[in-house]
Amino acid sequence: MNTPSHFFLSENNIPFKDYLKFGLSVDCVVFGYNEGKVQVLLIERNAEPFKGSWALPGELVPMNANLEDSANDVLRNLTGLSNIFMEQFFTFGSVDRHPAGRVATVGYYSLVGSNNYRPIASSWAKSIRWFDIDDLPALAFDHKRILQKGINTLKRRVRYRPVGFELLSEKFTLSELQDLYEALLDSKFDKPNFRKKILSMDLLIQLDELQENVSHRPAKLFKFDENRYRILREDGFVFDI
Repeated sequence: MNTPSHFFLSENNIPFKDYLKFGLSVDCVVFGYNEGKVQVLLIERNAEPFKGSWALPGELVPMNANLEDSANDVLRNLTGLSNIFMEQFFTFGSVDRHPAGRVATVGYYSLVGSNNYRPIASSWAKSIRWFDIDDLPALAFDHKRILQKGINTLKRRVRYRPVGFELLSEKFTLSELQDLYEALLDSKFDKPNFRKKILSMDLLIQLDELQENVSHRPAKLFKFDENRYRILREDGFVFDI
C-alpha cells in the first residue's frame, strides 16, 4: 500500500509513518523439569540495558525475519538449544516496557527435559542456568510478568494437551509421570486413580524394560505414543488430566 507520508490515522491525528516507529521482539520462556522441580532457563545479560541482570532469552525481530524463525534463532544463538517444542502464548505491549523506546514483545514457551539438554551461553549472554520457578532472581524488563503468564499458560495447557511429556525422558515410569504433573499443577493426585485415568487414555506404550540402578523394586517403563494421540485427536479425543 502506497500511503502518502502526510496521511493521518485515527482521531488522534497521528501521521501514518509514526505508527511504524516502534520495535518488535520475541522472548522465550524455556521450561525444564529435574528431580521433581519445574525450572526455567535464564541468561545473564552481557549487554545494556540491564547488563549483569538475569532475563529470559530474547531479541529484537529483524525486519526481514518472521516471528517463529526469530524465536528459534534466539534459542539457538543465546542458549545453543534447537529443535525443541515451542509455542506462542501472548503478546506484551506496555508503552514503557523497554527503556530504549516502544517495543512490543511476543512470548513463546518451550518445554525440555533439564537433563536431556545442556544449554550453552553464547552471543551476548554472559552465562546461563536453570532456576526453580519458586526460587527466582530479580528479572530485567517486564520478564517477571512474562514468566508468570508463561507459567499460567503451561498449567492450563498441560491439563488438556499432552505437552507435559516433552519434559520427561523418552522412557519413564508412571510414578515419574505423576510426579511431573503434581509439580506442574502444584497439587497431589491419588496414585491408583491417576494411573487408572492415564492408562485408560491408551496413550502410553508399555515397554519390556524396567528401571535400572535403583535401590527399590524397579518399575516398568513406558513411552508416550504420539502417533496414537494424533489419531485419537482427529476422532475427537480430548486429553484431560
